[in-house]
Amino acid sequence: MSRVDRRVAVAGAHGGDAVAVSRSLGLDPARFLELSASMNPFAPDVASLLARLLSDRPELVTRYPDDRDARRLLAAALGIDPSLLVLTNGGAEAIALVASLEDVGDVVEPEFSLYRRHLPRLEAGAPRWRSNPSNPLGRLAPPGAPARVWDEAFYPLATGRWSRGDTGCWRLGSLTKLWGCPGLRLGYALAPDPDSAERLRRRQPQWSVNGLAIAALPHLLERTDLAEWASAIRILRAEFVAALRTLSFTVDDTDANWVLVHRPDLREDLAPQGVLVRDATSFGLPGVARVALPSVEHLAVVVDAFARVGP
Repeated sequence: MSRVDRRVAVAGAHGGDAVAVSRSLGLDPARFLELSASMNPFAPDVASLLARLLSDRPELVTRYPDDRDARRLLAAALGIDPSLLVLTNGGAEAIALVASLEDVGDVVEPEFSLYRRHLPRLEAGAPRWRSNPSNPLGRLAPPGAPARVWDEAFYPLATGRWSRGDTGCWRLGSLTKLWGCPGLRLGYALAPDPDSAERLRRRQPQWSVNGLAIAALPHLLERTDLAEWASAIRILRAEFVAALRTLSFTVDDTDANWVLVHRPDLREDLAPQGVLVRDATSFGLPGVARVALPSVEHLAVVVDAFARVGP
């Protein structure tokens, strides 16, 4: 394929821009494979669940939501006291809210850019913000490694456990990553103590988490099998890495639900094939793409797209 005449929409600050990219190419967004945002390739069927909930409980969109029962259920699943848990409108709101309290921090690159975006002040040697596994490198932090804020959005999919269990710090999670429903927006913050959690709630807009997400949470917890998902992801990732290396791509394996592919312009060349990956230049990794694991049913399609563009 020619790399000269591109009509691919300019990459945004993050992944997840499949609609803009597909429309810039005249492709159907519904048939566009979104691998620029790393979701659980074994997530439950959230859309069907939501349709049933709305059919059975129309009041979910006509009444203000109450998250107390959902918070207790999630806290029980996490094995923590509910007083430490704050449900949020996605992991992004958790990051923004905690940054409003922890107003100075250190971010060691390469690292997820939302920490820098929301921290009022960055200072070398300040309390550290870090993702585990690291985003974009995809490697789990060494045992005992310290941080003031741990972003564990991908930790359950990498380990089969909800959290590493650090105390005396913030731990953030993204249920929309875990359940593959980024449009629904559901995350959480685990505070180091009840007072910090209450301070965070006071900064959060009222009714931040919508009623449909709150109603879906108990059903999705019932469908959650972290150990099984983590095991299946390891198998799928090994198959994906092997397939790409057979095509002579240079691939970095990870502990996470994505891999890193060293190939300039990969985003621009794959997009016309109906596959979107994340250009890692914004992470400080030019010439590298972060590629989320496709579902098992889409694996052959994605590998074929890589074969067409070549290494």
